[in-house]
Amino acid sequence: MRLREIAAGLGMTERSVYGIVTDLTAAGYVLKHRDGRRNRYEIQAHLPLPEPGSRAPAIGEVLAVLLGTGTGQHLPD
Repeated sequence: MRLREIAAGLGMTERSVYGIVTDLTAAGYVLKHRDGRRNRYEIQAHLPLPEPGSRAPAIGEVLAVLLGTGTGQHLPD
């Protein structure tokens, strides 16, 4: 999925979505790979969300709930 499509689906600008993805990449939640002229992003679904003092759910668990995919073990590209 392209950032443009994500932005349209969320009702945000492409620049805003790019900023969020850049922040997530800097924090280590997303890995960025160059594929020719395009960038590919890989979500690090096993990483916990930063929540001090409690067992934080992994990013994959949160995405699974949002996407309705169950356990978050196999997230769509």
